[in-house]
Amino acid sequence: MIVRTLDHVGIAVRSIEATTATYEALGLRVGFRIEVPAEKVAVAFVRLGEGQLELLEPLPANDSLHRFLEKRGEGLHHLAYAVPNLHAAMEELTRQGKEALSGYPKIGAQGHPVAFYPPKQFQGILTELVERKG
Repeated sequence: MIVRTLDHVGIAVRSIEATTATYEALGLRVGFRIEVPAEKVAVAFVRLGEGQLELLEPLPANDSLHRFLEKRGEGLHHLAYAVPNLHAAMEELTRQGKEALSGYPKIGAQGHPVAFYPPKQFQGILTELVERKG
């Protein structure tokens, strides 16, 4: 088995600050906002049981997320699955004909190795694998 569990759901938003009230109305708490300059995005996590929601706000230079928001509006951006070993998972997916967007692992917003796969390979959903130990 490649995937251990659903890690998080990525949600594209125009503004984390403006979106906070929506989640607080549900009794959830939006964590602190951090910027990930390499990805040109600001993120905040909302703990939800064993998983979490990842709010993604584009920084000014993030053309792709701005285009996403213009075309689709705020909402589901990607699904992320926790895997015990990212390299092994990527190798298995390569054997199945699926290739990561970057071709190699990157470090994600929470400091874990991640790899993204294009929507065309997973029924129209941008898919992220996250290596979490434990």
